[in-house]
Amino acid sequence: MKSAVENLNPTRVRLTVEVPFEELKPSLDAAYKKINQQVTVPGFRKGKIPARIIDQRFGRGAVLEEAVNDALPKFYTDAVNEGELNPLGQPEVDITELKDNELLAFTAEVDIRPTIEIPDYSGIEVTVDSVEVSDEDIDKSVEQLRDRFATTSPVERAAAEGDIVVIDLEAKVDGEVLEDGVAEGVTYTIGSGELLDGIDEAVTGLEAGGTATFTSELKGGSAQGKEAEVSVKVNEVKARELPELDDDFAQLASEFDTLEELRADSRKRLEQSKKYDQATQAQEKVLDALLELVEVPIPEKLLEDEIQTRKHNLEHHQLGQMGLNLDSYLEIQGKTAEEFDAELKEQAEKGIRTQFVLDELVNKEKLSVGQEELTEHLMRRAQSSGMSPDQFAQQVVEGGQVPMLVGEVARGKALAVVVEAAKVVDDKGETVDLDDEDETAETVEAAAEGTVTAEAGDEAAEATETAEVTEAAAEAAPEQEKAQDKAEG
Repeated sequence: MKSAVENLNPTRVRLTVEVPFEELKPSLDAAYKKINQQVTVPGFRKGKIPARIIDQRFGRGAVLEEAVNDALPKFYTDAVNEGELNPLGQPEVDITELKDNELLAFTAEVDIRPTIEIPDYSGIEVTVDSVEVSDEDIDKSVEQLRDRFATTSPVERAAAEGDIVVIDLEAKVDGEVLEDGVAEGVTYTIGSGELLDGIDEAVTGLEAGGTATFTSELKGGSAQGKEAEVSVKVNEVKARELPELDDDFAQLASEFDTLEELRADSRKRLEQSKKYDQATQAQEKVLDALLELVEVPIPEKLLEDEIQTRKHNLEHHQLGQMGLNLDSYLEIQGKTAEEFDAELKEQAEKGIRTQFVLDELVNKEKLSVGQEELTEHLMRRAQSSGMSPDQFAQQVVEGGQVPMLVGEVARGKALAVVVEAAKVVDDKGETVDLDDEDETAETVEAAAEGTVTAEAGDEAAEATETAEVTEAAAEAAPEQEKAQDKAEG
């Protein structure tokens, strides 16, 4: 077999392949055998029809077509390997010549990963927020905890902001009560904004047994987006009572004996949270700075597919779960369809550029993924998806998505390498040493994985146990390049 590669542009090539006819013989034999099992010829037992009879009865062309269709994938793969290409997606194949007993020639156009040069990134400098925990931050944290331990008790007075009311609702559109527009015994906190617009004004000032009517745009249901006349009846008014902020509260709400110890723990937790936010901010800014240094051509077809995938996931998964469609989402966001499309394209481009650059860094820095690293990443992904580790692992294995996770971890490690090489200062001019402690370094790597996962899209597939995933990882990790390609595709 002979093959040649023509570069059509930085991200697309045309392969020209010529195959001597003798190399088609295994596929020809398989074609005759397949046809033998599918047809019946009087005078011959099934499966024992001679090749010349099949040619006479069904035509040599049908056999050649079957043989070529069977052989093309192998010849294409051999040409890709010979050209040392990294194809993206499926090729467009055109058979240019087929001479019986002489020659098969075809061309295949396919998108490829562009060649990327990673420049010296050690000079990257970024500024992040400083880690500061004020007394006000601690007060807010303790107050949120206090709010969780609030008690309620019925009161015989008019409802006011902050009170909890038990209400019945009935919605009418054009004078007709909606089938799904009646709800009884709904518990609502006045001022929370969790129900219809206008509900707060309607129930404020009402005592138990009081009623009111107001107009509001329905946020969901059969008449979503329509103006409705809503009747509300207050069945009960409850006041919230907060516990006293003292040592007794500390013992009730935590493992600490004193309020001072509880506040000290709140400070520690807030500092840890802000350090994580600082690390996340650092890796986001470093990634943006790195992408500015690198020229990354993007295959048009890949970009189109990525945009459509993101749009489909938004419309049919994320918005659907919230009871919204794209039009209502754009209205809430205050965006036009053109602005949305432009933002979606920008996000898709950044996602593709991020993967290409970090994959190249994985190769350049010779990074690999170990079993323990993959397991830790799987645990984080399971937590963010709301599944147990075993459930998430089962979905991943059955869906064949272990290589995807391997790619995510590898890219996270690559970004962490760049972050650690960069100069990071806070908004006070103080150097932020992200290499200072092992815990900080792990935080940076976890944050980097999070960004890479978000850029790639959250595609958990379906599948056995955590042990099976880590076992699969042990096999997948040495084949890093294949793992990245599968994650991309």
